[in-house]
Amino acid sequence: MIICGLDISTSCIGVFVNDTSKEESYFYYFKPKGSDWLEKALGVKDFLYNLFKDHKIEKVYIEENLQAFRRGLSSAKTLMSLARFNGVVSFMIKDIFDITPEFFNVNAARKSLGIKIDRKSDLSTKEQVLSWVNGEITYEWPTRIMKSGPRKGLTVLEDYVYDMADAYVIARAGLVQ
Repeated sequence: MIICGLDISTSCIGVFVNDTSKEESYFYYFKPKGSDWLEKALGVKDFLYNLFKDHKIEKVYIEENLQAFRRGLSSAKTLMSLARFNGVVSFMIKDIFDITPEFFNVNAARKSLGIKIDRKSDLSTKEQVLSWVNGEITYEWPTRIMKSGPRKGLTVLEDYVYDMADAYVIARAGLVQ
């Protein structure tokens, strides 16, 4: 069976595809472009066509959009925008590929996999999740070299790596359920 985990946002979509019968895995990311969410959705549609053409995906697991505010991060406008975009992408998957996505709350997904987030850690939640994923698989994450600022010359992970790791967690949680 070929499964796909998605972490959807208007700025970046993290994707993990796994062929469970061959034990082959693929990571992707897609940065929607456009001046509004409709233009971005059209770009996602093209990306999905190519993804599903390259892989005969049978199951899709999607990270549920946030249901509550997070201090300093999520305004009502942001939550609504993310929910709308998540819904549009989910609809496309059902309409075009006839696959009904399954949705997972990120905290429930982590719990089902035994991922414990230490709120007192110096590492962010995203860094802790990536560390867990690195304990599960071997993958050479994309990096870039900082060109300016105090970290000039330092090699750092690309920002979208964390979305890819979240997509992995959602896909794995889908298999566990």
